[in-house]
Amino acid sequence: MKAVVFHGVADIRLDNVREPRIEEPTDAIVRITKAAICGTDLHLVRGTMPGVKPGTILGHEGVGVVEDVGKSVRNLRPGDRVVIASTISCGACSYCRAGYNAQCDVANPNGASAGTAFFGGPAMAGGFHGLQAELARIPYAATTAIRLPDDVSDDQAIILSDIFPTAWFGAELAEIEPGDTVAVFGCGPVGQLAIVSALSMGAGRVIAVDTLPTRLDAARKHGAEIIDYEAEDPVEAIQELTNGAGVDRVIDAVGVDANLPHSGPAKKSAAALVDDDEVVKGKPKRGQWEPGDGPSIVLQWAVSCVAKAGTIGIIGVYPETAMHFPIGKSMNKNLTVKMGNCNHRRYIPHLLELVRSGTFDAAELITQVEPLPDVLDAYKQFDRREPGWLKVELDVAAH
Repeated sequence: MKAVVFHGVADIRLDNVREPRIEEPTDAIVRITKAAICGTDLHLVRGTMPGVKPGTILGHEGVGVVEDVGKSVRNLRPGDRVVIASTISCGACSYCRAGYNAQCDVANPNGASAGTAFFGGPAMAGGFHGLQAELARIPYAATTAIRLPDDVSDDQAIILSDIFPTAWFGAELAEIEPGDTVAVFGCGPVGQLAIVSALSMGAGRVIAVDTLPTRLDAARKHGAEIIDYEAEDPVEAIQELTNGAGVDRVIDAVGVDANLPHSGPAKKSAAALVDDDEVVKGKPKRGQWEPGDGPSIVLQWAVSCVAKAGTIGIIGVYPETAMHFPIGKSMNKNLTVKMGNCNHRRYIPHLLELVRSGTFDAAELITQVEPLPDVLDAYKQFDRREPGWLKVELDVAAH
């Protein structure tokens, strides 16, 4: 079968690989119909999230049809359409029962203290093969794969695999209450859905920060007030918009690979600069912020622009090597900072009903649909943040 395989930093290939099989009674085999490229995939390919073993199939977002199930999978059968949760969870341990599926005690083969297990990730996350493939083995399928109703399309469902639950989780971490003013840093797919989630939870205002015109336009369409951080200093702009009070809540939807300004008003507050270069060159980006160099500029902006006693929710990905945070300023402002990997299985059923009811058409975020043979070019275009490229879907069944 065909699959997108990691061979090293800046080296991914569409390879012919062996088809997966049932290995445990809790497994299912799913024929993937739709997959997607996520910003986290770029972290892996760029090397900003290290530890992916060569030969690992990438991808953690998938929708498909069940081909086979192990004897312990009692809620699915061949022919069922399913959306696959990006994080893998057993459903039976104390963490899963409490809704902390991302901290499942059982799923990660590295042990209970290893943390989140997810598809297509580094060895520390379990080293599971991912979903950018024609077929995928789904461990703990009774929990990790959720059956889809007929009236939810694959295009709608692929958004539920990762980015919508992650965005909703970020809004929950930020403790949004009715009337709150919220800043969302990053207007990629997760940021767009964080705007939607915040407004759904009753936020009075959402201020979205990015610099790409098409992403800012999309944020405005979703109801946000927008700030272009290359045109004006975002902290000063937020202070002006809030009469000096700052925002009540912040969602960091950027993470380690934040692109920082080369020029303009925001440059004066930037700790480092990043060239918007393409993954495939395989060279360090001039001026790129490296984990360990200091706190990311987005976290500095977040702490500076949030009001005293405010809350910051961090869902942008940071590797374990990131050691710095503006803790002194946070403490002096009595801030609450919450973060983590999304407990996808906890949120997917609720969000599935929102999509099914027509409350939000998740498929509108998909701006590019590419067949699997074109996946390498799609990675390049997505990494370059080409105008209009928001969420890239891979139509695996098309070829």
